[in-house]
Amino acid sequence: MLKIENLHAEIDGKEILKGLDLEVKPGEIHAIMGPNGAGKSTLGYVLGGRPEYEVTQGSVTFQPNPVHAELVDAPSFSSGEGKSSPSTGSGRTEEEWVDLLTLEPHERAAVGMFLGFQYPVEIPGISNVQFLREALNSQRRARGEEPLSGSDFLKRARAQADALGMDQDMLKRPVNVGFSGGEKKRNEMVQMGIIDPRFAILDETDSGLDIDALKTVGEGINRIMRKPDKGVLLITHYQRLLEYVEPDAVHVLAAGRIVRSGGPELAVELEREGYQAAAA
Repeated sequence: MLKIENLHAEIDGKEILKGLDLEVKPGEIHAIMGPNGAGKSTLGYVLGGRPEYEVTQGSVTFQPNPVHAELVDAPSFSSGEGKSSPSTGSGRTEEEWVDLLTLEPHERAAVGMFLGFQYPVEIPGISNVQFLREALNSQRRARGEEPLSGSDFLKRARAQADALGMDQDMLKRPVNVGFSGGEKKRNEMVQMGIIDPRFAILDETDSGLDIDALKTVGEGINRIMRKPDKGVLLITHYQRLLEYVEPDAVHVLAAGRIVRSGGPELAVELEREGYQAAAA
């Protein structure tokens, strides 16, 4: 459902990604591990569409959720090479792919991409409820779906907050303002549960979490995203989160390329031996 081929990307003229290849199939969770400066967060930003990063070579194709039908006023998507399938008047076909790199960030969200930040941003003056309802209904409108009513949205938001063990009063507070590091990450999981994306890129979701919060967040990822029609790219330094979210594949990213791939046992080896020894 996500195919990255020979991806090169730079920021301020400095090349960070240097020919990255990766494929994630529906139902799979892949972990990206690697040392500081390897390009892990850059990969997340490029997939999310952060404008400071320039893709200089390569392609990223993505398979949107066919259930979510066609986009309204959608941009001129170009299908992935060899994977094209004509659209129909009723919406997207199951085989259709889009060229992710041609889409603006909000368009990537509308086709089902979710980016969890390493450092979740604070938005003073905008409550969680306001922010999430507008985000969700904007995506629904872009897909040609009816917006959720206020009561239906609040029911969904409260259910997700309860499932993540977050006090419902935090939904009324400005987005992440005054939240601890762990509360911000837990709030991000609530956001993901409400948006219910097709594919999630989670950048160091385990940072700043205590033992109990780590378990709660891990269970949240499994509950929301461990489904046959979804996928996850889990960016992390450590094996500890993978004790709760077992990946289908683990990749070592070093100097802008994936230098080694394996199963969950690779994460254990990395924790024991370190990146330099395991990737040699």
